[in-house]
Amino acid sequence: MKRTLTTIATLTFIAVLFSCSAQTKRKAVDTKINLAPPAGKAVAAFAEGCFWCSEHIFEAVVGVDSAVSGYAGGNVPNPTYELVNTETTGHAESVLVYYDPNVITYAELLKVFFTSQDPTTPDRQGPDQGNSYRSIIFYKTPEEKALAEQSKKDFAKFFKNPIVSEIKPLNEFYRAEGYHQNYIEHNPYSPYVMGVSIPRYELFKKTYKGKLK
Repeated sequence: MKRTLTTIATLTFIAVLFSCSAQTKRKAVDTKINLAPPAGKAVAAFAEGCFWCSEHIFEAVVGVDSAVSGYAGGNVPNPTYELVNTETTGHAESVLVYYDPNVITYAELLKVFFTSQDPTTPDRQGPDQGNSYRSIIFYKTPEEKALAEQSKKDFAKFFKNPIVSEIKPLNEFYRAEGYHQNYIEHNPYSPYVMGVSIPRYELFKKTYKGKLK
């Protein structure tokens, strides 16, 4: 019995030790991105459902250098994918788009935004449902806000139902976990990619009138 109690005490100590270690490893990492663009470049952010799809679409447009999958529009610092999926943080899956303003304008990016989704479905895009999949245009300046509002009015005539896309200031943007970046490129045979992402991209190519790479 004494030996058994000693064994139990030892196992309990090890369990506590590993538990503390695990908590240390789960310490929040600062994933906030500096919104200042590189010299000669500009940034814009959009939310339009799954960021895997959005990243793939924006990166296909001439003038866009890259797109980063992440989280914006919420009220919790350094959100994780699991936390955002609880629909309690206010964040939406978003993309931060780095582009060359001498090649493509913010107004043209708004066209990409409205032609690559259904902006009339509240808290939903395709099979993805929840507040984190809502449609949002983020702006940094009064000029961008005015362009976003005008674009929303201009595209209203192309949809049977009212556009529900939000227009919000871009205050912070948090990078998503590494495995989300360039997800379609790294997972071309994923059922979601083949069944949702690629068809959505193909529809965008048929609808969008701008230049693609």
